[in-house]
Amino acid sequence: MKQMLIYNGVIPVEREKHAGYSLTAAGSFDFARQTNSVPVMTQEFGFVAMHYAIVFGQASDGVIPAAVLGVRDNENLFVAADGTWDASYIPAFIRRYPFIFGTNEEAKTFTLMVDESYPGFKAGGEGERLFDDKGEQTDFLKNALNFLSEYQAQSQVTAAFAKSLSELGLLEPAEAHLPLPADPERRLNGFLMVNREKLRALPAKKVAELHASGALELIHLHLFSLLNLSRLQDKITAKA
Repeated sequence: MKQMLIYNGVIPVEREKHAGYSLTAAGSFDFARQTNSVPVMTQEFGFVAMHYAIVFGQASDGVIPAAVLGVRDNENLFVAADGTWDASYIPAFIRRYPFIFGTNEEAKTFTLMVDESYPGFKAGGEGERLFDDKGEQTDFLKNALNFLSEYQAQSQVTAAFAKSLSELGLLEPAEAHLPLPADPERRLNGFLMVNREKLRALPAKKVAELHASGALELIHLHLFSLLNLSRLQDKITAKA
C-alpha cells in the first residue's frame, strides 16, 4: 500500500519561494476520487469504525491499518459526483492534504511538503497565506505543522500496534464476498484481519496486557468495523 496515494507533485515549503503563496479550500475531494483505501491512525479508530471497514495492509515498512473506501481499483465510493465527501467523518490522511512531511532515510529530520498540483495552492491568490509580510509563519501554517506533527506521532503509535498484532500471529489474509446483480461473485481481497479464534486462544496474561495498553479495544473496533463492508455494496448498487 503506497503512502503517497493522493499526492502528485510534492515539493518543500520554502520561506523565500512561497512568501506570496496562499492556500484556499478547493471545496472538492476529487483529488481522492481514485483512492480506494487510506491509512488510518489508532487515535481515530472510534470515528473511522462508524463509517468504514478497518483492515490491515502490507506496506513497505510493515503492516498498517487502513480504511476501505472502495472495492474496485481507482474507485472511492465516498467521493460523490459533485466532489463532496459522503460521510460525516473524514480520515486524517485525507484532511492533512495538500501538506505532508518529507523525511530523510534515518527518519530523524522532517520537512514540510506541499502538493503543488493542488488547485488551491497559488501565488498571490485569495485564501490563507503561508507566511506574513515579515516572512514569519502564519497561524494557518503553524496549525498545519501542528496537525502533521500530531499525525506523525500517532503514526508511530499505530505502527507499534500493528506490529504487535503481527508478532502475536493474530493477522491473517481475508476476503469479503460482496455480490452484486451484475457480478454475483464479486470479492474484495488482498487485506489482513484479526482472526477471532486466535484472539480467543491467547493466554489470559497476554489478553490482560492488550487490555491495559488499549490494544484490545482497538482490535474490537477493527472487528466491529468490518460490518461496514456491506455499506460499500450498498454504495455500488446506488451508484449503478
